[in-house]
Amino acid sequence: MKTDAGGGGINVSKGIGKLGGKSLAVLPCGGINGTLLVSMLEKAGIDTSVVSVNGETRENISVTETGTNQQFRFTLPGMTLSTEDADKCLKAVEGARPDILVASGSLPPGLPVTYYEQVAAFTKKIGARLILDTSGEALSAAADEGLYLLKPNLAELSALSGVSQLEMDEVDDAARLIIEKGQCEIVVVSLGAQGAMLVTRDIVKHIPAPPVKKQTTVGAGDSMVAGLVWAMSYGKTPVEMVQMGVACGSAATLNRGTDLFDKTEAERLLRWIESRDLLSEL
Repeated sequence: MKTDAGGGGINVSKGIGKLGGKSLAVLPCGGINGTLLVSMLEKAGIDTSVVSVNGETRENISVTETGTNQQFRFTLPGMTLSTEDADKCLKAVEGARPDILVASGSLPPGLPVTYYEQVAAFTKKIGARLILDTSGEALSAAADEGLYLLKPNLAELSALSGVSQLEMDEVDDAARLIIEKGQCEIVVVSLGAQGAMLVTRDIVKHIPAPPVKKQTTVGAGDSMVAGLVWAMSYGKTPVEMVQMGVACGSAATLNRGTDLFDKTEAERLLRWIESRDLLSEL
């Protein structure tokens, strides 16, 4: 049994750190679990800004059945978070003056489904670029305000487009329509083992995922976001951003448990992705 610090934004910060980058994880914490979480982040060298709240920081449990490698996840209820406490988190973000802000995961109980919309407006106000990784009504509301980058999976893109299910040949048109509506500038559609589809006003490109022996899916999506953000912070092109994101997400599936990815593996998989891209251009 192993205990790790996790959760969407925290995993993104951990992934950025694995790549040699720096970030600030802003998070509400409470109770014994909150104290343990902050201690683990400090030991991992992750810079944090903590908003102390009443309640107990939740814990999730992932169980792997070793005979079949099947995974079972138990997501426990999160503590209720008031709008006032969530606004304190935004205040901490404002003080950090970021160029890129990642909002990841579902909204905790107590916050309106439109809160990510407020986060999107706040991000524009401070002149940052918002990357949002969420789903459902929270995603739709935030998109109405307008973001920099959306990372939906196929089901989330379908819901955002108002249809029950999109076929693969409809993905680029659906993503382009979202961009034309002003809901975001870049759409990166996560396709799991098939990689990702990058769509901007000028680019439609499929980035394939390398074939790997999957051990887990825990943290793969967050690892992908970490790769995207790390590449973005170094001024990489949208294609290079998604290539790095797919490499990190794929590398994360190679590790058992909740360790995210190994940098060396991510770099190896990135070379495979880049070579495939060169071959496709010949």
